[in-house]
Amino acid sequence: MYPLVHLESSGGRSLVTEPRRIRIAAGRFSMGSETGQTVESPIHRVWLDSYAMAATQVTVEEYARFLDATGNVRPPNWGDPNFSHPQQPVVAVSWFDAVAYCAWLSSMTGLHYRLPTEAEWERAARGGAEQMLFPWGNDPPVSRPGYHSHWKTGPEPVGQSQPNAYGLFDICENVHEWCSDWYEANYYAISPDQNPQGPKEGERRVSRGGAWRHQIKISRCSARSSIPPDFSYADYGFRVVCDGAY
Repeated sequence: MYPLVHLESSGGRSLVTEPRRIRIAAGRFSMGSETGQTVESPIHRVWLDSYAMAATQVTVEEYARFLDATGNVRPPNWGDPNFSHPQQPVVAVSWFDAVAYCAWLSSMTGLHYRLPTEAEWERAARGGAEQMLFPWGNDPPVSRPGYHSHWKTGPEPVGQSQPNAYGLFDICENVHEWCSDWYEANYYAISPDQNPQGPKEGERRVSRGGAWRHQIKISRCSARSSIPPDFSYADYGFRVVCDGAY
């Protein structure tokens, strides 16, 4: 894991906090599922170059620094006590907001931060385990410690659940996470087998993972979802990936 790095102004005030990053080595994995929804098939082998993914979802505290620096419009839930703990994931950000955050973080650090592709997200969620339903295996979500006591009025602070085998926290739970790809239901049938980027155009952007306000709080690794990129919902957040900083 790459350490947490604070970049400060000459006065000592923190301007940006780089996320803790988990390096995902280059390699192949089996993407999709034949037992989920039809949009998750066919299972196909995918090669991904190496990348580093943030260990947690972007927090309210991290996003506040972005807002202070850029003057961007605050999310509609900003300041709501159910969503304002500094270590909760920021919510109600659109895909465009998430992309703007990545651009700002890149400009502040000199590294290339971006949203993960759908394939990168699924490989990271699986943690190296092939064709398991969840990051921990095939046991149902209710088997997770604290499942029935969490997510009463909003997402939990990040990093409290048991991480997956790669060291990623809250993957498949807490909030839906934006991905970079356009969404297409039948994309897996035509997806390239190396570093797929999704369709060239579309109307909805891919999101992955479960969220606090659903009846089932944790999603399967292969589950796919999508909404228009300008929408902002209280169960939508994001995490970032980084290229080349190894």
